[in-house]
Amino acid sequence: MTCYNVTLKTSAEKALFKLDKVTTAKIITLLQQLKQEPRPHGCKKLTGSNNAYRIRTGDYRIIYSIFDDLLVVDVIKIGHRKAVYQH
Repeated sequence: MTCYNVTLKTSAEKALFKLDKVTTAKIITLLQQLKQEPRPHGCKKLTGSNNAYRIRTGDYRIIYSIFDDLLVVDVIKIGHRKAVYQH
């Protein structure tokens, strides 16, 4: 089975560790699952981008890009559903 490398942008990592411990643990579990299956059930492809996806966990969203040729999942943003899509 192919295993992807999951990387986090510095801003995503900072946002992750500002959350409460329970939410952080859920997101870390989800990120570990992305190593095996970068397009799990429930993920949505974002419009206007070739390789950007989002997955939800509770009220939080993880925005990430998949690079199949490099076997990399690059987490761009982690945040509350109300604010995660704002630039």
